[in-house]
Amino acid sequence: MWEMIRANKRKSVVLITVMAMLMVGAGMLIGQAVAPGAWVFGGLIAFLLWIIMALASYYGGDSLFLASVRAKRIQKADHPTLFNIVEEMCIAAGMSKVPKIYIVDDNRPNAFAVGRDPEHASVAVTAGLLNRLNRDEVQGVVAHELAHIQNRDILYVMVAAVMIGVIALMADFFLYSMLFSGGRYRSRSRGGGQAQIIIIVAAIIFAILGPLAAQMLYFALSRKREYLADACGAQFTRYPEGLASALEKISASPGMKERKNRAMAPMYIVNPASAAFAAAGLMSTHPPTKDRIHILRSMGGASLADYQAACATAKKGSVVPGRALKASRPVGIRPPWKDEKSGRPERGAKQKARETSDMMWKLNKYIFITCACGARLKIPPGFKSPQVKCPRCQRTHDIPSRA
Repeated sequence: MWEMIRANKRKSVVLITVMAMLMVGAGMLIGQAVAPGAWVFGGLIAFLLWIIMALASYYGGDSLFLASVRAKRIQKADHPTLFNIVEEMCIAAGMSKVPKIYIVDDNRPNAFAVGRDPEHASVAVTAGLLNRLNRDEVQGVVAHELAHIQNRDILYVMVAAVMIGVIALMADFFLYSMLFSGGRYRSRSRGGGQAQIIIIVAAIIFAILGPLAAQMLYFALSRKREYLADACGAQFTRYPEGLASALEKISASPGMKERKNRAMAPMYIVNPASAAFAAAGLMSTHPPTKDRIHILRSMGGASLADYQAACATAKKGSVVPGRALKASRPVGIRPPWKDEKSGRPERGAKQKARETSDMMWKLNKYIFITCACGARLKIPPGFKSPQVKCPRCQRTHDIPSRA
């Protein structure tokens, strides 16, 4: 595992450095196109802009992302089953600290992780995921997200996304300035020389194609890291079918159509966009879900070597680093989870739905009142009256203080 973490760190540093150099070079090119001799100023502005936004994403990117989807932090008393699953997977992954756990009030199943390192990490799942998935499936999803945290994928994704944003910002600035300048860049050049014209044309080409190329690289790297997180998740749970079944259910659910979710799609376990945006290809944030499921269900065991063997059979190439493969030990596949007391495989769907809905009511500051007739009243936070009448038996109840 440490070999994979070191390999990921090295690759992340190299790729982020290359993208930073690309940004500075682009700033120099645009600066020279705007005004002859301004290439130093353009490069400096690009570098300073990247530093500011990279620091913002490093120290506050997780908070911004969680706030953008209105995630709410929960405690163990809110959903003991989810906490137990996260704690179990932290032990299996060898993580010394349990990440903070958040719930997103969304009926579509999905999950993501954020944080710059395992000591400052958070895992978020949607309410729909808790309602629709069984324990083994939720465990597979959580294990996948913890693998991203342990492999240091999340930091790379956040910083790389910021770089793409800066490149796009620079490109937009240059194209808009060209549009409103009325072609005056050429007149500012010394005699309108051919060299300056070539620089302007090159800057225009970069402004159009640069953000697209950077995003394609970003998505391609995200796809490979998804395969690796699947491999680690299967090893942590020792039950690849749990993750495979979870991916099947999540991918079959309706997509999120909000633009912000499409922009942040690489953070999720399955692309949250609608089917039109989730298709495999150069601009896909994730590998095809059907390929991920096929590989997981082709595993003869639950080790990294078993996952790589399944990838080879599916002609997906190398996913697990060579040193990690050499250190891989056999891991058997366990049977499906069953409750020790009842011997049943899972709680009923109604019980799961009630547990999740009650949690969401409480997180949204609703007050619960149980009437003597058995009715359960849910008082919204905006309710002004000090009393409420039971609709079933007409008893009147005092509403306790929200303080």
